[in-house]
Order: sequence, then structure tokens, then C-alpha cells
Amino acid sequence: MFAPRLLPRLATSSVRSPLASTSSSLLASRRGFASSRTALASSLLYLEHREGELNAASLVALTAAKKIGGDIHAIVAGDEGVKEVADKASKCEGLSKVFTTSSPSYRGLLSEPLAPVIKALAEKGSYTHIFAGHTAAGRDIFPRLAALLDSSQVSDIIAVESEDTFQRPIYAGNAIATVKSNDKIKVITVRGTAFDKASEEGGSASVEEVGSDAAETPTKFIEDKLSKSDRPDLATASRVVSGGRAIKSAENFVKYIEPLADSMKAAVGASRAAVDAGYADNALQVGQTGKIIAPELYVAVGISGAIQHLAGMKDSKTIVAINKDADAPIFQVADVGLVADLYEAVPELIEKLK
Repeated sequence: MFAPRLLPRLATSSVRSPLASTSSSLLASRRGFASSRTALASSLLYLEHREGELNAASLVALTAAKKIGGDIHAIVAGDEGVKEVADKASKCEGLSKVFTTSSPSYRGLLSEPLAPVIKALAEKGSYTHIFAGHTAAGRDIFPRLAALLDSSQVSDIIAVESEDTFQRPIYAGNAIATVKSNDKIKVITVRGTAFDKASEEGGSASVEEVGSDAAETPTKFIEDKLSKSDRPDLATASRVVSGGRAIKSAENFVKYIEPLADSMKAAVGASRAAVDAGYADNALQVGQTGKIIAPELYVAVGISGAIQHLAGMKDSKTIVAINKDADAPIFQVADVGLVADLYEAVPELIEKLK
């Protein structure tokens, strides 16, 4: 038995294997909690958005916030298009109010100007919980926000046991820590694959504008370079085809992985080994240090199944593995396994899918 070091005011109730879930903890994560403390609970949700669309991880965080109970308000911040996004957010089921704030300094969602605004709103509204998706923006803004509030952040939660107790994976998902927070305001990020997305219909939240007194910051947002693709977005796609080190070259990645993905109308992913070798772009990396996804179908081609890769895709509904090594670790988590040379199997599979 081991005891991981935790920040002040955090206590680990237990640490267990992911396979050791009990029915009681599963039930607790799927419903609200009846207690006098819950009756006083209220949550503030940071809603991330891009190009007028709400981030899927923020909708997952909304579902987690609903487990706490009480009123849930949201804040939408940005440099432009905030009102339109707020109108969309107001229709999300579970929200009762949406705050908006707009300023040129919010461009790029930098933490320096945004964290103080969220802090001021949280203190004014006397919220007990603040939620966000465990995205790049959430991982940047919320640690600064937690420091400003003198709270210990609870990161990357996958279950809500009570209003102050949560589960989060540690050691690349090989163990699950149950963490209790005694802070007055609990600052929480939610894993984007841990809960279902909240419905974007059926709500009728009011929209209210708040001040944009952004803090001065030495950081200036210059530009955002995004990889453009006609394929589905890797983070939200229902089908993903990923290639690994066995692809051997960037040319083979284009020749084998991309056509297979296109024939399945799937997004393209890659293992860290393939990315490090230059076979695929960094934006395609799946794993602990890349994107954590949970598609309906995940096809791993020439991927051995290193722990750090499994941490990013093991929650997929159906996992298909193609590898010529019958002892590859990927087969331990795969629902369907094909022991074959990918250079023979993939073209045949593409032909049958046409």
C-alpha cells in the first residue's frame, strides 16, 4: 500500500485499482447527493468555446457539476462572439444563469487576465464549486485561479462521490485515488471522457453581462496555428484510427493509416513513438502526454500498447488492434485483435470497406 503526496487541505481516502470499482461508488457518481451541505451547494462552470461552438469538455464538466446538486451558473469569456456563445449556452440543460464578459485581453484564453475575473465572480456569488474541462485552457487557467482563491485544485476527476470527495486517476491510470477537499471553494477540472456530455437543448438560463476588469498581464497573445483537416476532430470523433512505430515512415503513415481512416470516416491519431519519429503531427498524439479520448471505435494499427498510450484511449467503447506481435500489450485491452502484418492486413481491410 502506498500514500501519494498531496497538497495541503487534500486528503486521500483510498487508492485502488481501476478494476476495483464497487457498486456503491458507481451509484454515487451517477446521482446527486441528499444532504444539508448539498442544499447549500452552488457551482460556477467555466465554458470554453472556439469559433462560436462550446467545447465538448465543458459540457462534460457540466454533467459532473450536476452531480453536486444546487444551482449551476456558467461564465463565457472571450474577445468576440461572446453573446452568441452565451445564447447557445443558455439552452444547455442544467444551467440557470450564464454570465458573459468580453475584452480584447481575453483573446487566446490566457490565464493571467481570466483567472482574476473568475475569482471575483466566484467570491461575489459565494460559489462552493468551480468546474472546467481538463483541457489545455483549463489546465492553464485553473491552477492560477486555485492559487488566487487559496484552494488546492482537484484535477482530472473521473467520478463524484459526494460534494467534497472525488475520484481521479494517478500513475497513468493504473490506480484511482479518492480525494477529499476541505476547501471552502473547490476548484475542479473534469476529464473529458469521464461523463456524458450535457444536452445543449432543453435549458432556459438567463444571460447576464459582468464587468471585464482584466488584470494587467505581461503576456500577449500573438496567433493560434491550427492544423486544418476535413476529417473529424480527434478529440471528439466517434471513430479513430491510430498508427504506431511499426508504420516505419511518414510516407507509410499517409499510405496506410489515412486511407483506412477515410474509408471509415474516422479521425486520425498516432502513438507517441510515431510522433517522436516524425511520422505524424504532434496534434495527432493519443496518450497521457497527448489527447485523452473515448471514441465508440478505436483502431490501433502497429501500436504495441505502452502504458502512456493506453492512458489516452483505454476508455474507448470498442478497441481493435492490428499487430504482428501476438504478445503485444495492446491485445490485453483490445476487444478485437488481429495478429497480422499491417502492410497486408490494412490494404485488405480498406478494400473490403469500399
